Amino acid sequence: MSDTVIREVTKGVWTFSRPFARYGVLPMGGRSTAIKLSDGGVWVLASTPLTEETKRKIDELGQVKYIINADAVHHLFLGEFRRAYPDAKLIGVADTLKRIDDKSIRFDGLWGRDSPDTEYGFEGDIKHCYFSGFRNKDVAFLHVASKSLIEADLLLNLPATEQYSKCSGWIPQATLKPSSWAQQKILQSLATNVEDMKRDARTVASWDFDRIIPCHGVSNNRFHAFMLATYRRIQDVIERDGNKAWREAYKFFID
Repeated sequence: MSDTVIREVTKGVWTFSRPFARYGVLPMGGRSTAIKLSDGGVWVLASTPLTEETKRKIDELGQVKYIINADAVHHLFLGEFRRAYPDAKLIGVADTLKRIDDKSIRFDGLWGRDSPDTEYGFEGDIKHCYFSGFRNKDVAFLHVASKSLIEADLLLNLPATEQYSKCSGWIPQATLKPSSWAQQKILQSLATNVEDMKRDARTVASWDFDRIIPCHGVSNNRFHAFMLATYRRIQDVIERDGNKAWREAYKFFID
């Protein structure tokens, strides 16, 4: 049985959630996100394997126009996506070039190398903010129509329940909430330039979003927490008050 959970979070926004352990030890889950753009094309944050069922659903949405590498460490499956969609633009971060094993992968744009005002073609639907002062060089994305913030390592909301929901047996997982002291200290420790972090954290805080779709994490919705206690299955997306959750996690940089 497949261990990937494929779900339409809101109209035109699909997530592909599956198990993933950081360093092979810490269960954090992994998630790719596909968005159908207003011109009919598809934008994909590629963070999980391009399995047969994942590819089938993405192909149903339309022609893939953009493959997104959201930070310097979410690069493991870019080759699979690039080979499957050779006509799509691959947009990533410059630091990925230092880490990626397959040096033949061609990027069409790189945050951290390109001019900060560079537009890649999807800005009519999705805004982006490159965190140059964050260790992993993450990029935050706002899908304007659905008020959804999509991000990789900029905010964790563990445990990764949906991502492990198809696993048999109990998986011990850590808890890390946006408002927690631990989350805030982790973010501070990952800052390589505090002033740049302040600038970019405030930019994202100024965006209009309710939902956060993280690569790693669980919903803060009380109803979903009740569903977890009752059925063990919840949707690992912050469905409401996402901007508030962001401000709580980044209060050191915003206040």
